[in-house]
Amino acid sequence: MGRTLGLLGDEWTLLIVQQALQGVGRFGQLMAALPISNSVLTSRLNLLVREGLLRRHIYQTNPLRAEYVVTDRSRALWPFMLAIWEWERRWVAEHAEHLPTMHHEACGHDFAPVLSCGACGKPVEAKDIDGDWGPSGSWERSVPESVTRRRSDSDAARSSAGLFPETMMVFGNRWASALLGAAFRGVTRFSDFEANLGAPPTLVAERLRAFVAIDVLVATQNAQRPDWAEYRLTEKGRAFYPVIAASLQWGQEWFRAPEGPAIVQHHRACGEPFEATFRCDQCHEVLTGHDITIVGRSDRTTAGEEDR
Repeated sequence: MGRTLGLLGDEWTLLIVQQALQGVGRFGQLMAALPISNSVLTSRLNLLVREGLLRRHIYQTNPLRAEYVVTDRSRALWPFMLAIWEWERRWVAEHAEHLPTMHHEACGHDFAPVLSCGACGKPVEAKDIDGDWGPSGSWERSVPESVTRRRSDSDAARSSAGLFPETMMVFGNRWASALLGAAFRGVTRFSDFEANLGAPPTLVAERLRAFVAIDVLVATQNAQRPDWAEYRLTEKGRAFYPVIAASLQWGQEWFRAPEGPAIVQHHRACGEPFEATFRCDQCHEVLTGHDITIVGRSDRTTAGEEDR
């Protein structure tokens, strides 16, 4: 889990993968598409190649030219990206009009993805799932492997380069994603966030303030101790669960620890192990990347496609 959060909790990683999934893979193209420095892009591309999310393909030898293409591991992120798109569309009203339309080719309708249980097919929310640490699970192993620098005001401008600016505030920072995961596991007090995550108190305070500001968390007084503040998920925060579920499933599949999964989950209604699937809200069939078309202002591409 720490490895997964270290990758998906880095906003540059998400933006580069997002571009690569749309066929933008040459260094110059990425520099033109993103407000990123040469050194940062180089380091992230090297990281993504090492972690198996991109493959470096040399298409010209004199002079040497290379491009970065997606792999099965990065293509498998399409449910995660789809969950982000749906959350932004529903909960960030001022941004919804700028998002592309998702079209389900199998039924011929524009659609919204519905998080469902892979065993029984029923729609699920966070409250419908029981989860506990698995053989490789612990707080220590679920925090990021490395620490990103603190976000500054200039970081906010970076988010506008992608399709998901508010998601970047929630998930586009390694410690932010770890803190949100703790909130979904029932942590509410500042001291408990600090203790469980092992994060610096100034960083915890900064993330909590940011989450409250965008209405993902709400600060309330403890009934027994009015001097204690508790931070609880709002409806908007709980609606982020499909993004968490998709990222968790991706991490369990592609970075599985030798001793077993980090988290074991069961669907309360059917009692079966929970496998996150996404269904079309129009035809109720299970979605696949190859059946989803992204209809933007000037392009049309398939979610599971490697190149245009």
